[in-house]
Amino acid sequence: MNKNVIRSITGIAVLFCLLWLIGLGWAVGEYYAGKPEKVPEVKTVSKVENKKGLTIVALGDSLTRGTGDETGKGYVGVLVDEIKKKTSRPVQLTNLGINGQRSDSLRKQVQETEVGRQIQKADMVLVTIGGNDLFRGGQVLMDFEKADIANIEKKYLDNLTYVFEKIRKNNPNANVFFIGLYNPFINLDQGKEMSKVVRHWNYDSAEVSASFPKIVFVPTFDLFELKVNDYLYSDKFHPNSKGYRLIAERVASLLTW
Repeated sequence: MNKNVIRSITGIAVLFCLLWLIGLGWAVGEYYAGKPEKVPEVKTVSKVENKKGLTIVALGDSLTRGTGDETGKGYVGVLVDEIKKKTSRPVQLTNLGINGQRSDSLRKQVQETEVGRQIQKADMVLVTIGGNDLFRGGQVLMDFEKADIANIEKKYLDNLTYVFEKIRKNNPNANVFFIGLYNPFINLDQGKEMSKVVRHWNYDSAEVSASFPKIVFVPTFDLFELKVNDYLYSDKFHPNSKGYRLIAERVASLLTW
């Protein structure tokens, strides 16, 4: 083979080899000199458990106290038990109910500084009032014809309005549940007439409740209407443990979680 040809072939081979080495060097240089690939930032969200307690304040009469309940809980105590089943939040209850209390007395009670302080802290306020205004321990049945029920109701609604105003002034955000009246005398001679009065009072009370934000009227009349004696204590006025449970379950059904 001609020496010139061999030299040409050798030269071309050397040239290609140089080009390959240059290309390899450039590629390696680019790899190490370039910006490193950005590692995706991992975002972690810590689950913070809400340990804030649920504060309940109960106001009113003997129904708030649970009079007649053999277990001693009343509807307030049963309701607290139901709430504890559905939330891990600690529940604190302050029961300010007074046996025999009427609306004029409750009106005075909510003006007390300590009561106002308790209401301010509440997440939920429970109220039962009106039964003693209307029934007066059964006396209303004895002088049903003479009783000025319309005038009694007017004073009652005025007191109820004031109580709600005071609650809202102390605490604009708490959910307030106002428990309506039932008729414990439905099976007596004037039971039907009394039922008309109770329904009328409930309607007017519900209207007062509806005029305030986050105050809910809770009806109970229907719970006792068909089997009233099954749900009354031996005094035939206050609910027994079954009756209180009915009321508690009615309130619990209105709660949202």
